[in-house]
Amino acid sequence: DSVTEIGLYSFAFCESLTSITIPAGVTFIGQSAFEYCMTLKEIYCKPTTPPVIGNNMYYNNGFTTPIFYVPTASVSKYRSTEGWRDYYYMIEGYDF
Repeated sequence: DSVTEIGLYSFAFCESLTSITIPAGVTFIGQSAFEYCMTLKEIYCKPTTPPVIGNNMYYNNGFTTPIFYVPTASVSKYRSTEGWRDYYYMIEGYDF
């Protein structure tokens, strides 16, 4: 829970990552942090304010489409925030 940033390419090409929980204190997720995580299906993002994200935070070649689970009360905020808008269809509410 003390993590505040996820750096550039932090989990890129992590072939065994299926799920990840982003702590509530995270304010920044770097470029390509989850690039080519081919088995990633669930990203639980606890911050109520959408973290600033770098380009292509999540990118793959189409094998999987993970769901970003965000606080239910923050869904519209995530879907309308720059950067996060690119993942609009992947964002769903979750009661943490």
